[in-house]
Amino acid sequence: MYRSHSCGDLRTSHINTEVTLAGWVQKSRDKGFMVWVDLRDRYGITQLIFDTARTPIEMMEKAKSLGREFVIQVTGTVIERESKNSKMATGDVELLVSKLEILNASITPPFTIEDKTDGGEDIRMKYRYLDIRRNPVKESLIFRHKVAMEVRKYLSDQEFIEVETPYLIKSTPEGARDFVVPSRMNEGQFYALPQSPQTFKQLLMVGGMDKYFQIVKCFRDEDLRADRQPEFTQIDCEMAFVEQEDILKVFEGLTRHLLKEVNNVEVAEFPRMLYDDAMRLYGNDKPDIRFGMEFGELNTVTQHKEFSVFNTAELVVGIAVPGGNSYTRKEIDKLIEWVKRPQVGALGMIYCRVNEDGSFKSSVDKFYDQEDFAKWAEITGAKSGDLICMLSGDIRKVRAQLSALRMELAVRLGLRDSKVFAPLWVVDFPLLELDEETGHYHAMHHPFTSPKPGQMELLDTDPGAVKANAYDLVLNGNEIGGGSIRIHDKQMQATMLRHLGFSDADAKAQFGFLMDAFEYGAPPHGGLAFGLDRLVAILGGQETIRDFIAFPKNNSGRDVMIDAPAFIADTQLKELSLKLDLQK
Repeated sequence: MYRSHSCGDLRTSHINTEVTLAGWVQKSRDKGFMVWVDLRDRYGITQLIFDTARTPIEMMEKAKSLGREFVIQVTGTVIERESKNSKMATGDVELLVSKLEILNASITPPFTIEDKTDGGEDIRMKYRYLDIRRNPVKESLIFRHKVAMEVRKYLSDQEFIEVETPYLIKSTPEGARDFVVPSRMNEGQFYALPQSPQTFKQLLMVGGMDKYFQIVKCFRDEDLRADRQPEFTQIDCEMAFVEQEDILKVFEGLTRHLLKEVNNVEVAEFPRMLYDDAMRLYGNDKPDIRFGMEFGELNTVTQHKEFSVFNTAELVVGIAVPGGNSYTRKEIDKLIEWVKRPQVGALGMIYCRVNEDGSFKSSVDKFYDQEDFAKWAEITGAKSGDLICMLSGDIRKVRAQLSALRMELAVRLGLRDSKVFAPLWVVDFPLLELDEETGHYHAMHHPFTSPKPGQMELLDTDPGAVKANAYDLVLNGNEIGGGSIRIHDKQMQATMLRHLGFSDADAKAQFGFLMDAFEYGAPPHGGLAFGLDRLVAILGGQETIRDFIAFPKNNSGRDVMIDAPAFIADTQLKELSLKLDLQK
């Protein structure tokens, strides 16, 4: 065998025991008459010792030749260290080596394999297999494994059955862009990689598998950012014979279980918030409720003077920044420049200081008086020592802009504590969203989401007012899961697709298999999907997901390690009946 123990096993209880270890050379120290080598594997580090008094000359020379990341096997006797290292689990002992074998040499790595490395992100992604040897990445992948195991444990205990669904499916025009796969045996035809197992899990409900789950890869060909990858993993779940309350109860339980088992955190409440209230109070549908700074709408107390910026705005809205009156004018000017960045898009920012004596000082003093400012403070909840920050403009844009400012200020004020967890259900989303460019409605979630009971008839008269029987689970300002009660009636599904612009022929071509299944006794059903990558990152105290994915893509959707995507050979193109002018 290559090893009798791991490099993290050895303790004083092993002294005078002969053991065999295998791993990578972390570093070595050559003092001439003595060589120390730190040997690393997944489980820890053990110090090896070679010295001229007890080590044969040939082995001593071999020990001196060892470089970083050499793979070696050693056998020796565990002895007590003279200089103990309390920072290492194995720091009370070392291994006096009697046998050394180099299993594989290594060239010098392009960056140091240590917790704090000198490698930039690009180089570490190119050599990701080396990056995984570092403790932060290794521990993140182990953490992900632990979360996934706890998910399976909880859902299995709740009598959910894990069922695999196909990866090669049919492309549909709804949602994000599909990744498509040409079929060699069906010339000119293409599969699509699933954005979600949505229709299959609904068919499983028709099939009587009344509690389904799957930890599944999904694919979306869309623009990327820190918390988004072209391939991602969902905890995909569906239940039959349930209403919204049943689903919320089950997945509150799953979230409590994960927080307790993974983070040792007890969460008392999962408050619920209407979508409309989330947008009005926080400017987005995934508010971080670990801190305040709720929006105050100020139209009625700002649009009565001669300040045209506010008078012509669809919405004037502000937040109270706790302790913000301590900001210097230079710091406030930097905030104004921050909101004017293209990523935020505001034209400017009005501010009002709330002084300790109860007086106010604003950037628009010449238009408003102390009585006006007092009303602003009352609506935003500003207290002495605070700063009121105000934006104005189109409702949708200004809410998004102030939401971005609120989150930025929370980071600067240290209000986003990664060790504090504040879950929230957001419910009663609009069923449909209006595309301002085309003037057509599209499904806010997907076309299989049921409207709230009693609202189906509104589709013909006021489609924008129809609420979805849908819900999102938000944790610390991130949507970690979302779902809905599904349509399970063929006629209702056909009506929904017609309102989304599908002709009867298109609906049958795209979703006929699902609507046909509904004619064979489809039960009421609904479900939810968690984004596993994002959930793991948040539980791990991080905002980005890459370190919790073994081999992530970069911001351009490329795998720089294997250089994918890539051109394929002309012979492959010919087999697939494809011709690409871009091929070189």
